[in-house]
Amino acid sequence: MHPFRAAVEARDIDAAVALLADKVVFHSPIAFTPYEGRAAVAVVLRAVIEVFEDFTYVREIGAPDAVDHALVFRANVGGRQVEGCDFLHRGDDGLIDEFTVMVRPLNGAMALAEAMKAKLAAGR
Repeated sequence: MHPFRAAVEARDIDAAVALLADKVVFHSPIAFTPYEGRAAVAVVLRAVIEVFEDFTYVREIGAPDAVDHALVFRANVGGRQVEGCDFLHRGDDGLIDEFTVMVRPLNGAMALAEAMKAKLAAGR
């Protein structure tokens, strides 16, 4: 099991953030501009763990020693079902340096966008 998956499933966001490189680049399914840096991505992860309900990883794709992993998940957001995938790339230092999330269907992505907008605005 990928360490990021284990941390998220344990709802240990500090452990998940510790797996990110200082200069990690996070490509959000709802924002055009990527988030850059561990601190910025930590804010997003802390918000999303609260926004997703009944979050579960259902599949992991990638060999244990591979630099790329895909973690397929399901969750609910605002009464909408969401299916998605976390694409993780590990740099030479062993930390996640690129993190891309994709979600479907469109109404689930829209519910996620609204929930994240509200959660991030409340955190400011």
